[in-house]
Amino acid sequence: MDAAYTAALLSALAMTGIVALRYLATSGGFAWATARVRPGLYAGLRPQIRKEVGWSLLSSAVYGLPAGIVAWGWQARGWTQIYTDMEAMPLWWLPISVFLYLLAHDTWFYWTHRWMHQPRLFRLAHAVHHASRPPTAWAAMSFHPIEAVTGAVVIPALVFLIPIHVGMLGLVLAVMTLMGVTNHMGWELFPRALVQSRLGGWLITASHHQRHHENYLCNYGLYFRHWDKLCGTDRGISQL
Repeated sequence: MDAAYTAALLSALAMTGIVALRYLATSGGFAWATARVRPGLYAGLRPQIRKEVGWSLLSSAVYGLPAGIVAWGWQARGWTQIYTDMEAMPLWWLPISVFLYLLAHDTWFYWTHRWMHQPRLFRLAHAVHHASRPPTAWAAMSFHPIEAVTGAVVIPALVFLIPIHVGMLGLVLAVMTLMGVTNHMGWELFPRALVQSRLGGWLITASHHQRHHENYLCNYGLYFRHWDKLCGTDRGISQL
């Protein structure tokens, strides 16, 4: 039993390191791109960025703990629905599983995000994230630990419920990371034609999430805009 606890702890520590490095590489990469695409956009924000990095590294530990335990449970115990054999599920399930994970994550995020905007919880936790004014590429994981916990449990919970190929799980995590960073970096990565298209009207990009950081009580979604539209909290996009 002691060996199992040790293995689970080592897995959690390893995942914390991976999450932290993923954050530093992705946010750092887009911060570097911002300095070239929009020079001066982050001028005067160094004290804010230092806080964003500090909170984000703390969040990495919060995210790493459940991820590490799940990784250990998958490899050592076979507890999860993660599979590696391509014949375990039909090929059409690969994109469906990704969509279901993103849809479930988006639903969880929308409602917990609205919950975090309740005055008491906002002051206690979510104000940390909104202290980034304007947000930068470093703000994607700048959360109070209470908020980080609400985000850290989603994907680890889903792997016990919805079968997914390990490669598709990697894709889900990549989409989560990229959208988390690019939606906060203060400029629009995607072409205006896409953002203003019918498809763009259902997707969340920096232009949509920037409006949330401007007005607070709107645009709560993560990947898709359907919950905002259904609940009357969609306030359109900002001109970035």
